[in-house]
Amino acid sequence: MDAKKQAEVDIRYLKMAKIWAENSYCARRKVGALLVKDKMIISDGYNGTPSGFENKCEDENGLTHTYVLHAEANAITKVAKSGNSSQGATLYVTTSPCMECSKLIIQAGITRVVFTEKYRITDGLDLLTRAGIILEHIELQ
Repeated sequence: MDAKKQAEVDIRYLKMAKIWAENSYCARRKVGALLVKDKMIISDGYNGTPSGFENKCEDENGLTHTYVLHAEANAITKVAKSGNSSQGATLYVTTSPCMECSKLIIQAGITRVVFTEKYRITDGLDLLTRAGIILEHIELQ
């Protein structure tokens, strides 16, 4: 796929991830993620509480509960349950990955991460770079 066509596809998947983020019950930040392999969405995720927990991400002081899962972690664990392989997949995510999610990305065999919003803490991006993961930062209008 040529660079122009790839950029168009990347923007479309990022827009879809942004729409998927709207499913999050989190008040402070809604994040969406899509895992794509061989031109197919193989998994999706958004930030939220684990299965069986109440859909409330923040405590009474507005702080995020420590057990809230990030969108990337939800997409990766969901693909693992499905029996599909994320080896060689691209992760589209609305916010750049944190350190913990970056470790999961590396271990899941994801080779490319495309994100739209750069989070203020960039240690996750640094780790992905060190691991040779291709990073694309595309700002949406």
